[in-house]
Amino acid sequence: MNDELSPEDELRLNVLFNTELLAVRIDESNMTLWALTPQGEASVPLKPNERSDRYLKRVRELLSGHALGSPGGYPVHLTRWTRQSQSGLSPQHLAQLLLIAEEEAVVAVVHSPALTDELARRAWWCMSTIENARLMLMREVVYQGAMGRVLAEFLVEHLAFLHEDDVGILDTIAVMLYSGVMTDAERLSMWKRGNSRNSYYVAFLELQPDNLPSPRAARADHATVPQLAGNPYSVMLDKALSGQGQTFIATTAVILDRPEVQEVVNHTLNALANWAAPLRQAEPERRAAARAELLAAAPQFEADCDALDALAAVDADTVRPIFLKTTAIGSLMRRKIQPVITPLLDNIAILRRG
Repeated sequence: MNDELSPEDELRLNVLFNTELLAVRIDESNMTLWALTPQGEASVPLKPNERSDRYLKRVRELLSGHALGSPGGYPVHLTRWTRQSQSGLSPQHLAQLLLIAEEEAVVAVVHSPALTDELARRAWWCMSTIENARLMLMREVVYQGAMGRVLAEFLVEHLAFLHEDDVGILDTIAVMLYSGVMTDAERLSMWKRGNSRNSYYVAFLELQPDNLPSPRAARADHATVPQLAGNPYSVMLDKALSGQGQTFIATTAVILDRPEVQEVVNHTLNALANWAAPLRQAEPERRAAARAELLAAAPQFEADCDALDALAAVDADTVRPIFLKTTAIGSLMRRKIQPVITPLLDNIAILRRG
């Protein structure tokens, strides 16, 4: 086994080390080392003098020795890091990790709370993946910086590649809504995709329950809801019968009528619980008094109050005993959760009448 790089590669890499390097990656399929510099990209075609995997290991050892002062190669402790334990690294150290052409080192940078917009640019150049885009968009410094739109445009374009990955779709829409980087047109486009895959809707219900795209008309009797200060039934009826409320519960029904995976059910039920917070947070005595006050003023809403009570009584914990006993998805999962979901859909139908 040869312990040295080929003379050509050693010369080229030593010349490269005399320039200002911002990031390094290796295209193993083409045996090419790429470097990002302030002037742009530079490439070094590699000429192995032994088996490719061994040769690339030697190249990375040289890179590590130059960037980190670790001639033994990629630091062993990095491979044992969890992806949430880089809080002590400075931006300078993170920048060094991007010079060793190791994917795990790039992932460490992406997860770091010390990530900056510039480091995000370099990490993105090293490793442009959907997961990395989502992770970096969770950082305020990134979504408010130059990389925010870059990552958003990538995610919008590549959502189609998630196909039937409901959890991936949910997570991607969630981070784009959270970061606020989508244009109004992109946001509406994401919402409309829910017509073909209902997991697109879930993050909207979680993060923007009162600002959903394409709101429906308010229920015909919305204007007759008594406005009683501090009354949680008055608050919830006014919300549920409004255009946004009708959109929320109708969309909830669409998702729960045909969810494909357990995560979609859990997230949707928790979104419903958060939406019903005024009732859920009221003490039992206060709820009873508020309900009596509301019905004394408008007895025609008794069935609607019953429906709101039913909606406010569920969250992800309601289906947890079922999911603890099964990993079922699709139609089998839907059959197992039917005792929980069918009454919910019936009560949503009551709130949508008229």
